[in-house]
Formats: sequence, structure tokens, C-alpha cells
Amino acid sequence: MSITVSGMSGNELYCLAEKNYWPGEIAVGNSVFSLGIGGAISALGQTLTGGELSNLSELISQGRHAAIDRMEEDARRLGAAGVTGVVSELRSLGGYHEFLSQGTSVHTKFPPERMFSTSASGADLYCHLDAGYQPIRFAMGNIAYALGIGAGLTGMLRSLARGEVHEFSQMYNQIRHTALARLQREAAQLGANSVVDVKLRMLPMSGAVELLITGTASHHPRFSTGPVSPEQVVTSELTGDELWNLAQMGYAPVRLVMATSVYSLGLTKSIGAVFQSMSRGELPEVTRLVYQARENCLELIRKEAQHYGAERVIGNKLMIYDLGGGVIDVIGVGTAVRRLDAIKPTTPALIPQAIIVDRESINLEGSLQIGGAASRTGLRSRVGCLMVASVGMMIAFGIFAAIVTSIMAHR
Repeated sequence: MSITVSGMSGNELYCLAEKNYWPGEIAVGNSVFSLGIGGAISALGQTLTGGELSNLSELISQGRHAAIDRMEEDARRLGAAGVTGVVSELRSLGGYHEFLSQGTSVHTKFPPERMFSTSASGADLYCHLDAGYQPIRFAMGNIAYALGIGAGLTGMLRSLARGEVHEFSQMYNQIRHTALARLQREAAQLGANSVVDVKLRMLPMSGAVELLITGTASHHPRFSTGPVSPEQVVTSELTGDELWNLAQMGYAPVRLVMATSVYSLGLTKSIGAVFQSMSRGELPEVTRLVYQARENCLELIRKEAQHYGAERVIGNKLMIYDLGGGVIDVIGVGTAVRRLDAIKPTTPALIPQAIIVDRESINLEGSLQIGGAASRTGLRSRVGCLMVASVGMMIAFGIFAAIVTSIMAHR
């Protein structure tokens, strides 16, 4: 008798059983890539000018998709109807890069015409199916980019004054929306009209940063009867139970909305704030700056949601990052929604097992958790160090350029 080993919880098993699925073996796929000397030199040249590193973006995308294809092949050999909880990881192996995809295969008595793959857990998959979202395939959109010394110099010279650094705001906004557009394009090519369970991650890669946006390309009969253009693909970062509750209230997601505001404290203001911080009390200049950055970010989100015909934005998250040198980056992410008739879920009430948060009974300190808190914390630290180092270098270049200009002017 063969014993199946699964990472699913009891709640997930119950939710799957409610939709006539049961778990199988873990499915794995991988691909090891090398950047190559030519590619590395090309990427190095592009980092000096800033923006997307096209060759690196394409190479990473190929590696990730190759790993997903092999994971799905592994699941087919197991006779699975689908793969749940899919993750796409990146690891360094002796100067090479391994792309790893894995998930848990699931089976059913009445398998669909084609096998599906989803990033959703067993509980989230129950919510998606009950709310009308039929999973098609795990999808992604990515972009590898560098800030660039040229763009950095311009922005940093402007950052000597207080206020928004428009060059940085525009660059980051364009980069994030490019990755989202690629996710929508891939979903449309798969015949999907929506992408649910969207997740955003920033990963350091070969001296650059990769923004990876993943989700489950799905089809909802209320959004369209046939194929749609990439721009029409609905995107949402809401959890499965949130999507279910939204449908129960007669609302549907429209689009994931994002905005970035990069603000500078200003060199003079930074010095003043440092002296003020030596004594206790509020720093009014810093307070006003951070408030303005957040308000600007929220206003950009409102405009984007209005552009796509949404009624409101829910689940909005405002995150603030210190880029160093008195420069902060405020990021806003949420889901724009609108009313939609006849979108109610199949069942009148959501089962408790779909909303219970599974607790960890084993905690191994210092261990690497795939997709867990340990790996995310380390990742934030690495990305933070990379961004601070990059910005610090550009500040140095900016100050040096200003000194040289001043000397030349007095000759």
C-alpha cells in the first residue's frame, strides 16, 4: 500500500473534499541557468543607464517557466487533476541559478479536460471555486531592473531639495505596471479572464532587482464568455475568503492598483532634522513630508481606480521604505472593485474550515521556510541593503558632481 505524503492541513483536506478533490504527492520541477559572460557584461552596461535589464528579465522568465512546465509534467505522471499551493523559488548554486517550482497534486473522480495549477491553498481553492473562479494555470509577470547611475544622478541632485523625486517615482511606477501587464498578457494567452491570489515580491538578482508578480489565471463566467484582451483581464490580490465575501455582497474585483511616491527630505532639512532629533519631541518637517508622500500615493491610487471604472479600492496596503540619504519610498497596493449582478457564490454561507488560520505546531528557529516568514524577512533585509547601497552610491556621485561643477564655475 502506497502512503501519500502531503503538506496540507486538516482544514485544507476538508475544503478539498467539499469540492470532490483529495491530495496526492508533491510535484516538483526545476531548471538550472547560467547568466553567461556575455549576458553579465550586457547587464552591467545597462545598470549604468538604469531601467529594465531586458536580457535578464527574459532569462529569469524562461527559467521560471521551465521549472513550472516540469512540475506540471511531474503531476501528470502522478495522474493528478491539478496542482495547488504552487510556488516559484530562486536559489544560487555555485554561481548558477536554480529555478524551483513545487506544489501538491490533487485528484478527483471527474478530472477536467486539462490539468490546472494554482497558487491557492486548499482552503483558498475552495473559496475560488465556490465564488465561480475556475483555475487554469499558475501565471507570472516579472521584470529585472536597475536604478542606474544616470537616472540616479539626476534624481539625487533634485533630492537636495525637499519634495517628490519625480524621476524615481515615474521609474518605479513604470516598472511595477510593466510586470503587472506581463502577468495579464500571460493570463490572456491561457484563455483566462482573471488572475486571483496575486502576490508581489522583490528579489535581488545578479546585481539588480527582480519584481515578480504571480497569481492564478482563472476564468469566471460573469466576466466574459470567451477570450479577452490582456487589458481586460481582472486582477486581485484579495484572499480566497475575501473574494467569496465580496461576491456574496454583489461586488467583483476590477484590477490590482499600485502607486509609488518617492520623496526626499532634502539635504538641508535632513541636517536640521538630525539636530532636532537630539532632543525629545516631534520632528514637524519629517512628519509633514511622510504625510505628503502617503497622501500623494493614495491620490494616485484613486485616479487609477477611477480610470478603470471602479467604485472603490479595498484591501489597500501602504508600505514605506527608507532608501537612505533622506529618501523614502511609499508604496500603495490594493484591489479596485465594482458592483456586478448575478455574481453570488454557489453556497449561501462560507464553511468555517475555509477561514480558519492554521497554526504552526513546529517552529524550527533559523530554518529556511519556503515562502514563509524566515525567507521573507531575509529577503527584505537583502533588498533593503541592495537599495540603500545603490542610493548611497548615487548620493556620492551627486555630491561629487556638484563639487566639480562648483569648482569649474569659479575658474
